[in-house]
Amino acid sequence: MNKNPPAAIRNGHVDERKISVYDDLLPAVELKKMADGFNNSAFTRSESARPDTRQYRHWVVNIPLDAARNMPIYNATLAAVADYAPGTTWNMYRSYCNYSSFGDMLFSHTDCLPQSEELTALWYICTEWDPEWGGETLFFSKQGDAEFVASPRPGRLVVFHGAIRHAGRPPNKICLAPRYTFAMKLEPASG
Repeated sequence: MNKNPPAAIRNGHVDERKISVYDDLLPAVELKKMADGFNNSAFTRSESARPDTRQYRHWVVNIPLDAARNMPIYNATLAAVADYAPGTTWNMYRSYCNYSSFGDMLFSHTDCLPQSEELTALWYICTEWDPEWGGETLFFSKQGDAEFVASPRPGRLVVFHGAIRHAGRPPNKICLAPRYTFAMKLEPASG
């Protein structure tokens, strides 16, 4: 784990909205604890990306906000968000983990309205990942072109404006590992 203030390993923009990628913010032992915990969690197939894709639900487990704030990943997230948007204080309003595997349908969506100033902090929770397994997150322009990609990697964090259209892609057939993405949704703190 890096003891210095976080710095993005890569930055990009889609439709003038920022995306930053961070690595090595969590110790391997904490990452393993989270992966083991999600391996034993009671996921429900209860969410869909958009109203028009309701028939294609995906797996999720919601994390109570108080529990999320007590996890080591919370402070690591806030440190990265401070690098992403210096001078703004953020409030977490939702925390959850998605699970996907080969054959799942994951659709493009946004996490907030275009006029909202909300962030998504998306973590890949795995102890290993092979690039041949797929599972990337794609970020799309308003015209529908994929303009940025984030590949899964153990403990990788992607911070982005929630109004950017994006989609996780399920792992390929050769991947026997689950694709866990742990998300924290953040909004500017008031007062």
